[in-house]
Amino acid sequence: MAYKGYMIDLDGTIYRGKEKIAAAKRFIESLQARNIAFLFVTNNTTKVPADVVNNLANNFDIHVTEKEVYTAALATADYLDALNPDKRSVYIIGENGLKKAVMDKKFIIEETTPDYVVVGLDSDVTYHKFEMATLAIKRGAKFIGTNADTNIPNERGLLPGAGSLVRMVECTTQQEATYIGKPETIIMEKALSRLGLKKSEVVMVGDNYMTDIKAGINFGVDTMLVYTGVSTKKLVASKKVQPTIQLDSLDDWDFDNDRAR
Repeated sequence: MAYKGYMIDLDGTIYRGKEKIAAAKRFIESLQARNIAFLFVTNNTTKVPADVVNNLANNFDIHVTEKEVYTAALATADYLDALNPDKRSVYIIGENGLKKAVMDKKFIIEETTPDYVVVGLDSDVTYHKFEMATLAIKRGAKFIGTNADTNIPNERGLLPGAGSLVRMVECTTQQEATYIGKPETIIMEKALSRLGLKKSEVVMVGDNYMTDIKAGINFGVDTMLVYTGVSTKKLVASKKVQPTIQLDSLDDWDFDNDRAR
């Protein structure tokens, strides 16, 4: 059966930092030409979908719509929105992408006694923000972490990721966060709902076994690992559960027969 929907990682799969991956552009254009649904599923919470769309268009000549972008920020907002209609206050450690996603769901910011504390990547994080988050959780706020990525890569090397900030608050509160992003299933469940498809009809495409592929495995959907980013064949070979599909390049995928060339 041909896949009706593709969930696709960005960095390492569609591009490498600022470097183009030519096969990725052809892959997306093949999906578009065949009218196959796809959704970029990313743990990035600092950007709004428009930022992602503009980055893809301006830097990689890949042209998509905001509806085809699903960030961990959007998944966090969708998760909170579905929890309890009477609980609408939140304290956020995070940047514009996360704050806008949550505010768009009609939540209000409350520092002292919020219903929820959400911790994501924040390049301007301060001791005061950690202090407020810690005290609010100790008062009973539900603790949410956008994703568990301890590091994010850039030109200078591996920098602290959202997971590092969440872990600090876990340490100060002695409480574990509920994580939303890959490899957890919450973001996958919400993404599948956006696509309007069944688990059996979709595949998760990514370069990182520990996030993208594990997210697919944990959620029970097929997985496609492409060796253009983080994971190596040696690392993947050591894993008990293998990806459904492994490709050296996205050019190796045969859409017409749903198999590697």
